[in-house]
Amino acid sequence: MGSSPSILHGPLRPAGVGVWSVPLRYGDPGRAAEAAAELEELGFTALWLPDTGGSVLESVENLLKATERTTIATGVLNLWMHDPAQVAATYAELREAHDDRFLLGIGVSQAAVVDASLEPGRYRKPLSAMRAYLDDLDAAPAPVPSDHRVLAAIGPKMLTLSAERAGGAHPYLILPDSTREAREILGTGPLLAPEQTVVLTDDADEARTIGREFLSGYLSFATYANKMLQSGFSSDDVETVSDRLVDALVVWGDEDAILRRVDEHLDAGADHVALQVLTGDMMELPMQQWRRLGAALGDRGATA
Repeated sequence: MGSSPSILHGPLRPAGVGVWSVPLRYGDPGRAAEAAAELEELGFTALWLPDTGGSVLESVENLLKATERTTIATGVLNLWMHDPAQVAATYAELREAHDDRFLLGIGVSQAAVVDASLEPGRYRKPLSAMRAYLDDLDAAPAPVPSDHRVLAAIGPKMLTLSAERAGGAHPYLILPDSTREAREILGTGPLLAPEQTVVLTDDADEARTIGREFLSGYLSFATYANKMLQSGFSSDDVETVSDRLVDALVVWGDEDAILRRVDEHLDAGADHVALQVLTGDMMELPMQQWRRLGAALGDRGATA
């Protein structure tokens, strides 16, 4: 079983294993709420919602209302698409109404996404933009406490900022070796909660087909492509999305195979691992797979 740094875990420092999910954010709100309630009973300690603009805080509220103990987190709120003063005001309302269970994850996204969604040239100086956004959250009438927010971070500068100005980091699409590097930069205190993509199947062809389709879009962004090159993969691995790269980033197999990867992240210094389950349909709620994983969690769910 994996180990984690000796720090206290509260509602906004989730331990164990959580769920990172597109359909919980963009699917039918009623079905998402029902799924969230079941995921809580299955033992998942946090639910992470992505954001490409729109009513992400409404989705957060929907899941907060559906649960009693689970941390609901943005994984992550796109800072270019949300006014910080309004985010701070809504955060304060949700925190008051729902037992302080909302963890605000914030990220700078990618230039291609932001410029296409807003206007060309909007994306610039992401590190400075993050600092300014945090300044605005701090200056709001009801500030978002630094230990109630985490930053999307895989590079050393953003990880350092995560330790200085936030409660920790929520890295996306990384390997356990990168989790270890992130812990070294963050130090022993801040929360480290990486996302891990998985496919619950023993069929290699099926898993690699699903994984390759998923990864192709992300690896078109320099942030992720460069991280893979730094992690020892070749430019050919990245360009072709090779089997080697798919197998490294998208863990597939049975429950034991997936929980072994969870333990690798925990042993590398993670406090919490958010599992993103792929089925080939990004808008499908993978209830069967979540139930299988929940049954296999054992004491990892809340006490890892």
